[in-house]
Amino acid sequence: MYFNNIHIMMYLGLAAIGCIVGKFMAWCNLRLPQEKPIFSKEYFKENKAGNIKGTYIMMLAIVCVYVALLYKYGINQTFVKNLDLIKFLVLTPMLISSFVIDYKHRILPNRLNMTIFEVGIIFTFVYGINNLNIAKDMLLGMITGAAIFGAITLLGGLIAGKEAMGLGDVKFMAAIGLFFGMSSIAEISLLSFFIASVFAIVILIVRGVFLKSEDEYIPFGPFLVAGAIVCIFIPGNTIFTMFMGICAGISDKILSLVK
Repeated sequence: MYFNNIHIMMYLGLAAIGCIVGKFMAWCNLRLPQEKPIFSKEYFKENKAGNIKGTYIMMLAIVCVYVALLYKYGINQTFVKNLDLIKFLVLTPMLISSFVIDYKHRILPNRLNMTIFEVGIIFTFVYGINNLNIAKDMLLGMITGAAIFGAITLLGGLIAGKEAMGLGDVKFMAAIGLFFGMSSIAEISLLSFFIASVFAIVILIVRGVFLKSEDEYIPFGPFLVAGAIVCIFIPGNTIFTMFMGICAGISDKILSLVK
C-alpha cells in the first residue's frame, strides 16, 4: 500500500523512530529547565520507572509531525534532494520541546537554542557544498531573525521601560533562521504575531478562565513555534496571500462600519 508514492512501511518505520525521539525529548523537557545533564544514567532509571512526565504526548506529537513531513516531502533518489526532509525531521522535535518548555516555564533554554543553532550551522554548510546561494540565504535568515526580534526587544525597553521580548526569543529566531532562510523567517515572524493577536483576543474575552491574575502573561515562544511549523507545511506565498486576504477583509469591514 502506498501513500504519495511512499510505501506504508516507510511511514511505520518513521513513526517508530518518532516514538523513540519523543520519549527522549520528554526527558529533555524535564532536564533542560533545571540545567541538568541530558545524557546520564538517570534517563534509563527514570524511563524504566515511568517517571518521565509527558512522554506519550511528546511521542504522539512527534509521530504525527514525522508522518506529515514524510507525506509532504517524500523520499527522493539523491541525498541533496532529501535535505529538506532531513533538516525538518531534526528540527521539529526541538521546536516542540521549545513550545512545551516555554509554555510551562516561560523560558527558552540557552542549551536548546544553542543546539538548534549548531545543527543549523551544520545544515548550512551541507547546503553550501551543493548551492552557495542557499547557504547565504540561510545565514541571512539567522541575521534577519535576530534583527527583527532584537529590534522589538530594544524598542520595547525604550518605549515601555521593560523587556517586551525575552532574549531567549531573539536567540531562538536567530537559530531557526538558519533552517528557514531570510524570506521564510520574515513570514514566521508575521504569522506568529497574527496567531498571538488572535489568541490574545480570545484570552481577553475569557480572561477569568485562563488567567488567574493581571500579572500573569503568556510566553511568546509557543507562537513562534506555531508559526514555524505552519511555514514548514504551507508555502510562504500561500501564507502571504491568506494574510493579505484577511487584512483586506478586515479593512472592508471597518470601512463599511465607518460609512
